[in-house]
Amino acid sequence: MSSQIQVGDPKTEWKRSNPDIIVYIPEEDGINDGDNEHFLVFESPDGEELLAMWNQSSCEGRGDNHIVIARSKDGENWSKPQWIAGTHPGTDEPQASWGFPVVSKQGRIYCFYVRELNVYDNSRQASGAMGCHYSDDQGHTWIQGKNILMKRNRYDNPDPSIPRNWIVWQKPIRDSQGRWFVGYSQDTSNSMMKYTPAGWWENELRCQFMRFDNIDDAPDPTDIKITWLPYDEEGLTVPHPYLPDVTIANEPSVVLLPDNRIFTTIRNATGHIWYSMSEDDGETWRKTEVMRYKDNGEPVKEPIAPCPIYALNDGRYLLVFHNNDGRFGPYNQFERKWKTNYANHFRRPGFIAVGEFRPEAHQPIWFSQPKQILDTDGVIVGPKRTAEIATYTSLTEWKGKRVLWYPDRKYYLLGKYITDDMLDDMVVDRS
Repeated sequence: MSSQIQVGDPKTEWKRSNPDIIVYIPEEDGINDGDNEHFLVFESPDGEELLAMWNQSSCEGRGDNHIVIARSKDGENWSKPQWIAGTHPGTDEPQASWGFPVVSKQGRIYCFYVRELNVYDNSRQASGAMGCHYSDDQGHTWIQGKNILMKRNRYDNPDPSIPRNWIVWQKPIRDSQGRWFVGYSQDTSNSMMKYTPAGWWENELRCQFMRFDNIDDAPDPTDIKITWLPYDEEGLTVPHPYLPDVTIANEPSVVLLPDNRIFTTIRNATGHIWYSMSEDDGETWRKTEVMRYKDNGEPVKEPIAPCPIYALNDGRYLLVFHNNDGRFGPYNQFERKWKTNYANHFRRPGFIAVGEFRPEAHQPIWFSQPKQILDTDGVIVGPKRTAEIATYTSLTEWKGKRVLWYPDRKYYLLGKYITDDMLDDMVVDRS
C-alpha cells in the first residue's frame, strides 16, 4: 500500500498505517473538520449498530470544537458525521469539547462534554460546564439538556462563577455494582498555582473520578446523580520529573478486575506509565507507582501521551502505548523550553501489549512484551502539523470482531482489527 502514498498528500496519507477500516477522512471544503480526535466507538442501545462519537474542529485549540456522531451497521461502512453540539462553521457559537457517551439500560444515550461558557479559567476548550445532550432514538436526534452541576474542590478557581478545568477522554466502565464509572483529568486553576508553567507540559494535573448513580433509569439531566471521587478530593498524583512539588497525573483509563478492584493507567511526564488500584469502586486508591511488565520487571515506557488499557472479552487486557520515554530523535520532553510541540513527534509509533490478571501479585496485571502495530513514519499531515498516531483511541468487540479505533495524526479516523492471530505470540510471563 505504501507505493500508493504520495508523501504528505492528505488524500493518500491515510493508507500509511495500513488501516482495515476508514471511518472519516476530512473533506476540508468549508467544513471545520481538519482535526478529529477523542474517538469513542460504542454499541447502539439496540446492539444493531456501532456509533462513533468524536471531537472535531478546524484545528485543535482554534476555538471551534464541536461533537459529531457517525454510525455503521457492519462496523466497516460509515455514515457521514452528524453534528450534536458545538461550533458550526462560520459562527461564534460556544464550543462543545471532549464528548463521551453513557448508554442507560433504558436505551437513552447521553453525551456529556465540556461546554464553553462566556468565562473560562485556564483554557477555552478545557474549562467549562458539564454540558449534556441526550437521544432516545439510537442517536439519530439529540435534545439539549441543562448543564450538570459539578462538585468543586480546592484545586478549582475560588470564584464559583469561573468554571472547572476538566476533561473525560475514555468511555466509562461498569464498576463492581454495575454503575457507570469514569476517570477525568483536572487541571489546577492558574489562580491556585504557585509557579508559572513553561508550557502545557508543565501544567499541574491530577486524576479524579465520577460515578453515575442513577443514570440507568434514564433520568432528565437535571436529575442525574453523580458521586465525585475519591472522597479526599486529592485525586491520583504523580510527581513531575523536574518540578517535584507539582503533580502531572492525568487521562486515567480504567478496567474492572475479576476480584472487583478497579485498575487505572495514568498519563504523566516521567517517561513511564504509572498506575493505581481501588478496592472500593474508586472511593479510595492505593498510592500511585510506576507500571512494570511484571512485579520487579522493567518499567513500561511512555512519553507524555495517553496510555489506555482495555478489558477484552476473553479475560485478557490490551494496553495501547508508544514505548518510548519522551526522548525520541531530536525531541526531548524533559527540556523545560520546547523549541516546537515535541508531542507531535514523540507520540509514535503505536504499540500494544497483552495483559493478564495475576491476583496474588503486587501489580495485578502483567504484560507481554510490546508489539508495534501502527506508525506514520514521522510524516506530518493536517492543520496541526503532527505525526502522532494512536492517541485518544477506543476499542470494541462486536459481532465477533475486535477493533482498535484510532486517530491518525488527529486528522483521519481509522480502525485496525486486533485478531487472535496478532495476539497469539504475545506471551505474558507466569514466573
